[in-house]
Amino acid sequence: MRNTLILAGAAALMTLSASANAQETVIIQQAPVATQSTIVVPAPIETYVLQREVRSVPYEGDVVIGRVIEDPVELYPVEGYENYSYTVVNERRVIVDPQTREIIQIIE
Repeated sequence: MRNTLILAGAAALMTLSASANAQETVIIQQAPVATQSTIVVPAPIETYVLQREVRSVPYEGDVVIGRVIEDPVELYPVEGYENYSYTVVNERRVIVDPQTREIIQIIE
């Protein structure tokens, strides 16, 4: 009987401590977040880019994150977000850093 009470008490303590830890974690993501190889772009930018009609430009090579889109491919500004531009290359919508012209996200 005593062993059963000890086990029940230990189980209750473990459950309570797990619940307390779970309640302490709050994640708020407002600004872009850099990970090892990608930048997570705020959702309003993706929505903006998906709503725009832009003709696709043929581009030599793979469309991958980190690739620099050279001139003469036109980049279009994202209204309200000066650190982002977009274009469509090889039928793929991409978000680009306007200073470096580097692809930071591909919208599938």
